[in-house]
Amino acid sequence: MMRSLVFKLSLAFLLVSLVGIALVSFFAGRVSSSEFNTFAEAQSDSVLMSQLANYYEATGSWDNLNRIGIGGVGPEGDQTRPFLVADVAGNVVLGGLNREVGERVPRGWLSRGVPIEVNDQTVGLVIFAENHMRGGAMMQQPPRTDFTTRVNRAIFLAALGATAVSLIIGVVLARSLTRPLQEITQATQAVAQGNLAQQVPVRSDDELGTLATSFNQMSADLAKSRDLRRQLTADIAHDLRTPLSLILGHAEALSDGVLPPTPETFDVIHDEARRLNRLVEDLRLLSLAEAGELPLAVRPVPPQSLLERAVVAHTPAAQQKQIDLALTTPPTLPDVLADPDRLAQVLDNLVGNALRYTPENGRIHLTARQNGTAVQLRVQDSGPGMAAAELVHVFDRFYRGDRSRQRHEGGSGLGLAIAKSLVEGHNGRIWAESAPGQGATFIIELPLANS
Repeated sequence: MMRSLVFKLSLAFLLVSLVGIALVSFFAGRVSSSEFNTFAEAQSDSVLMSQLANYYEATGSWDNLNRIGIGGVGPEGDQTRPFLVADVAGNVVLGGLNREVGERVPRGWLSRGVPIEVNDQTVGLVIFAENHMRGGAMMQQPPRTDFTTRVNRAIFLAALGATAVSLIIGVVLARSLTRPLQEITQATQAVAQGNLAQQVPVRSDDELGTLATSFNQMSADLAKSRDLRRQLTADIAHDLRTPLSLILGHAEALSDGVLPPTPETFDVIHDEARRLNRLVEDLRLLSLAEAGELPLAVRPVPPQSLLERAVVAHTPAAQQKQIDLALTTPPTLPDVLADPDRLAQVLDNLVGNALRYTPENGRIHLTARQNGTAVQLRVQDSGPGMAAAELVHVFDRFYRGDRSRQRHEGGSGLGLAIAKSLVEGHNGRIWAESAPGQGATFIIELPLANS
C-alpha cells in the first residue's frame, strides 16, 4: 500500500522528536537518580561533619568520642565503618576503616582527609574510604548547591546529546527524501540537453516514487516520440519521393522527346499527382485529428445506418472480387454519439483494407452489438490475418508489417492511424484482433448517445 510523503514526513518528525525526548528523559533520569543518591550521601556527610564539630566545641577534645553515636553507628563504634576521625596529630580518635582508636593514620591517608573546623581552626580530620567520592573539594560547598549544579549540567549534556542524535537521524531521513529529487533533477537536466534515454530508480511507493515512475514513462515516451518522428520523416520522404520521381521522370522524358505525349503518359502523371495529393491530404487530416483540432459534428446516430452505408458503398468492389460482403445487426440498437461523415471515413478505410487483403471468394462480415454503455462495430475478414507482433503496430503511421498485409498501390499508409485518431476523437476505442491464417477483426467501440 502506498504511503504518502506527508505521512512519511510526519512520521520522521515524530520519530526525531520521540528519540530526542527519550534520550533526554533516559540520561536525565539516570543522572538525576545518581546525583540524588550523591546528594543524600553528601547531606549525611555534612551532618557528620556538623556532629563532630559540635562535639569538639562542646567538650574541647576528642576524648570518649567513640562512646557516642556518630555517623549512624551506635556507641563503641564499628571498626568497619567507611570513615575514621583523627586529631591534628594524625592519631585515630574514632575507629573505622579497620583502624582502632589510638593508632596512627598512614601518612598517605592524611592527604584525603576532610578538615573539621571549630572557630576557624582545624581540630581534626575525617578520612573516608578511597572509593568515597565526596571528600575534598566536594565538601567545600553546600550539598544542595552541588546537587543543583550537577543535575543542571546533566540535563544540559543530555539535551545536547539528544540534539546531536536527532540531528543525525534528521540528516539521514532528509537524505533519503532528497536523493530521489537529486536523481530526477540530474535526469531532467540531461533530457533538457537532448539525452532522452534517461531512467531513474524508483526507491519508494510514495509521491516521490510516483514522480520517478512518471518521469521514466515521460522519458520513454519522449524517446519513442523522437524515434517515431525520425521514422515518420523518413517514411514521408520515401512516400513523397516515389510519385515525385515518376512525375519528374515522365515530365523530363516528355520534354526531351523520349516519351510521346500520349494519353497513357499523361494518365501516369495524373495518377501519381493524385496519389501525392492524397498523401498530403491524409497527413494534414492526421495532424488535425491528433491535435484535437478536427471539427466533429457529433449527434445521435443509429449504428445500423453507419454499417449499411459502408456495405452499399463497397458492394460493387466486393462483387468484382467475388467477395461476400455481409451485414448482421440486432433488430434494435441504441444510438451512438458520432459524426456520421467521419465514421463513414473510418469504416471505408476498414472495409477497403478488408477488401484489399481478402482473397477471391472470401467473406467480409460487418456486425454490431451493445457492450454495456457502448456499441461495438466489427469488420471481420477472411484474409491471411496478422501475428501478435503486428497487432501492436498496426495503427502506427506508415507501418509495414508482414508482406501479405502491406498496403498495395493507392494506399497512403496513414489510413489506420487516421481511423484511430478519429475514433478517439469520438471518445471511443478501436483495436484489432487476429491470428495468422484466421483473418482479422477490427473493432470500433463508441459511447451511447444517452450514457
